[in-house]
Amino acid sequence: MSNKDVRRAQPLVAWRALRKLIADPEDTPRVFEIIGALGGPSLVRGLRRFRATAVGQRVLAEHVDLIDTLSDRDALAALPSGSLGRAYHRFVYAESLTAEGLADASDAGHGYDFEDPHLRRYGTRLRDQHDLWHTLTDYGRDPFGEACLLAFTYAQTRNRGTLTIALAGAWKLSREPGASGVFGAMWRAYRDGCRASWLPAQDWEALLPRPLAQVRRLLAVRPPDVYRNALATMQAQAT
Repeated sequence: MSNKDVRRAQPLVAWRALRKLIADPEDTPRVFEIIGALGGPSLVRGLRRFRATAVGQRVLAEHVDLIDTLSDRDALAALPSGSLGRAYHRFVYAESLTAEGLADASDAGHGYDFEDPHLRRYGTRLRDQHDLWHTLTDYGRDPFGEACLLAFTYAQTRNRGTLTIALAGAWKLSREPGASGVFGAMWRAYRDGCRASWLPAQDWEALLPRPLAQVRRLLAVRPPDVYRNALATMQAQAT
């Protein structure tokens, strides 16, 4: 897919994929299909911004793949206790996740099938950061946490596909008992995403050994208190 093609929205493709995702929230390839169909110029704009940073220039020039670092379980497990890398390792393996699994899902959804090697590298690096952002923001992998993280992600990337999935998730969640705080938590997640540093261009390889609390302060990432309170209310209503 060329840079020109990636700008073309495909609403029917997105709609069909969204219906499948609503029916089966674990159908991760459909996430990447929606993001690809509705992303429009957001990836191209993001690449332009990425290229203007020192990290972006190095990643593109040296062909750095973040997945190489995130898939090295032994190296992650050997990082200092309390570090971002150890917290990421604990998060993904506690949830039976792998960095490679996310990559496989995006390939199945044709999420980053671009002719431009720089666009492909930027897109896949952004994809591979998803669970790092879970770790950094402390939004869980429950449907509510995923929806909030997508709202945060939309603030960072302006990808309309991400926003569409977030709103669909919020609509579905709002029908559950005790869900009055869903939209408030997602609005807070969006605002926090606007307030934080631009995460796509961070030097994650260098940040992994640093204390998680320090990285959160450095990148201006606030704790998700509104989400936690709303989730506790929903869980209490469900019992």
